[in-house]
Amino acid sequence: MFKKDIVVSAPGGEFDFIRWVRERVATSPRLSLGIGDDTALLRFPRPADCLLTVDMLMEGVHFNLDETAPRLVGRKALAVNLSDIAAMAGRPLAAVVSVALPRQRGIEPARELHAGLQELADEFGVAVAGGGDNFSAGPLVVNIKVLGESTAKGAVRRSGARVGDWIFVTGALGGSLAGRHLSFQPRVDEALRLHETVDLHAMIDLSDGLSSDIAHLLEESGVGALLRAEAIPVSDEARAASGGKTPLERALCDGEDFELLFTVSADDGRRLLADPPIAVPLSHVGEIVAGNNCEIIDAAGTRRSLPPKGWVHPL
Repeated sequence: MFKKDIVVSAPGGEFDFIRWVRERVATSPRLSLGIGDDTALLRFPRPADCLLTVDMLMEGVHFNLDETAPRLVGRKALAVNLSDIAAMAGRPLAAVVSVALPRQRGIEPARELHAGLQELADEFGVAVAGGGDNFSAGPLVVNIKVLGESTAKGAVRRSGARVGDWIFVTGALGGSLAGRHLSFQPRVDEALRLHETVDLHAMIDLSDGLSSDIAHLLEESGVGALLRAEAIPVSDEARAASGGKTPLERALCDGEDFELLFTVSADDGRRLLADPPIAVPLSHVGEIVAGNNCEIIDAAGTRRSLPPKGWVHPL
């Protein structure tokens, strides 16, 4: 959004919109120079520890503008990137936003979209540093890059899980499409607090669903897992949903929960259960085991393989 050399393709709209955004973006101590030039100048604390993530939301795939307020679209577009920074136990610093705006909807949805993402940026102290926009006859597309920094303890990767680790998740899972996928709270503060309190061996955010995302972590770490079905925290939305899936299946496969899954030593796991450092509920859902398979065991002691059946983008 907001470079000075954008080609005007919406009569009487785009430059006014850029000025409108520039007036509303708060001055951030992170920026030596913000919107208005060809690039922003970011005061980066430790360049060697830069975290960088990017994600795209597209109308018709991730949301429907006839059913979803543009303000929520803007919020979610930033939130999914903040969730990625949280998964590395990092601090988000700055965002660069690019938007393809549907010409037929006019300028007001663009303003609402910006308002939604700016509110979340302010909440987490993220500088909206710039970006680009264009009007077109196509759908609304929002693409956001977020820069962050790791803490002194370093970034937490997917590849550090060890045999004997306890597996935890934050919050409750499943049923996010009832509305929570648009309004979830990125677990940035929770990840930082956990990182301060214990030695996080591996971590990932649950964007595609527990069954798929734990598979990513296990593959990177070269280990297996045994999950306990009765320990999986199932959300109220998953319990209330219809459509043929059980609540547990929804918690394992629905996706877009944006909670954290992480592993710690058994000793640290006991510490977390005895004295949780965060207000968000923590659930001990299983253990890391040798091998490369993920299995789940029910209350009767029956074990079965847990294949990755979460969200997959259609081709």
